Amino acid sequence: MTEPSAPGSVPALPEQVRARLVALADETLGTLAPGEVPAPLRPFLRFTPARRLRHAAPALAAALELDEGFRERVADRVRDALPGVADALAAGSVPPAAEPADLAAAAYLLRTPGWEEVVGGVAREGREQQAGAELAEARAAAERLHAQLAVLRTQQRTDIDRVRTELHAAKAEVAELRHRLHGAREESRTAAGRSRRAVEEAEQRAADAEARAARAETEARRLRDRLAAVEGERDGARRQVREGRTAADARLRLLLDVVADAATGLRRELALPASDVRPADSVEALAPGQALQGVGPRALASDDPAVLDELLSLPRVHLVVDGYNVTKSGYGGLALQAQRERLVTGLGGLVARTGAEVTCCFDGAAVDAPVVVAKPRGVRVLFSLPGETADELIRRLVANEPAGRPVVVVSSDKEVAAGVVRSGARPVAAMALVRRLERG
Repeated sequence: MTEPSAPGSVPALPEQVRARLVALADETLGTLAPGEVPAPLRPFLRFTPARRLRHAAPALAAALELDEGFRERVADRVRDALPGVADALAAGSVPPAAEPADLAAAAYLLRTPGWEEVVGGVAREGREQQAGAELAEARAAAERLHAQLAVLRTQQRTDIDRVRTELHAAKAEVAELRHRLHGAREESRTAAGRSRRAVEEAEQRAADAEARAARAETEARRLRDRLAAVEGERDGARRQVREGRTAADARLRLLLDVVADAATGLRRELALPASDVRPADSVEALAPGQALQGVGPRALASDDPAVLDELLSLPRVHLVVDGYNVTKSGYGGLALQAQRERLVTGLGGLVARTGAEVTCCFDGAAVDAPVVVAKPRGVRVLFSLPGETADELIRRLVANEPAGRPVVVVSSDKEVAAGVVRSGARPVAAMALVRRLERG
């Protein structure tokens, strides 16, 4: 039979002893019938063991302290679980091999003679162990602080040495900058002198240039007068040539009439049907309303529009135009749509004046949006197929023409010019067409 304790005589329990008591009380609570459970603990019967241990710990500790019957049931569980510890405490001895928490919990529950000293001894031992651990931790912290202090002192000495070195370097740099400043001032004064002399020389050259300009203007007036005289002589010579060519022109016209009549008879004999289809119509390409992409200009010689006039006067001539090559050469500052419209409109006027067949090719390899191009009468507008450049489209157009037909290709691309020459076409520089269209 345990001895009841007087109020206030229970020593303060260490945390590990309190946890052990609560665990024993929770295990005992799970074995009791509902009628045997103390009233304060009955709401926790529905909890799972793990949840009850978390939420009912204060109520379990209070029941152990205040409910002697409940404490006796927990003590019975301790006698069954720890018989050696219970017998030793009942005999007034302390088993040396027992766990401190189990020993204190058993003494608290069994209330054997001297149980307060047992619990107090365990509490003191726990406090001493905690104090020892705190002392060891404090010593370790002190050692760490001493080590950090040594490191900081070493770092401080290193920083001082580094700052001194940087200070010496800064002083040396300041001295160097002062020396350079002095040199820069000297150079500035020298440069100012040279600048004054350069201004004087420029003024002298300007005066000489004005004098040369006056002499050049006088020479230009003399040359213009001479040119007017030469043009008068040329006009007279042309009139004489025209008068002398009258008979030769009549013979040539008669010969051309004979050739034309022969060609008409041959066409009638071969029964060739009339057709508006041209070889260029059979070349596969993208029609307007699809996409196009610009190409950069390249260089070619010969940009006299008179050459183009002579070629367009050939019968049944086919003029093939490298679209972006021409627009980039003539008016590359405009937007692509404006470039196309300006070129195609100009080609429409050229067709109206010369009657030539005109095909304008644009690069459409990388375009994925439709492009609207107004096509004047007589102007064929083509875009290269996907994966093909306008240069390749032009080569296919020229290769598709019959041998002997005059074909003129307008492009400043040297590769295009070389390719069409091998096919029998005549290349003309892009600027020749630009100047021809500007002339109207």
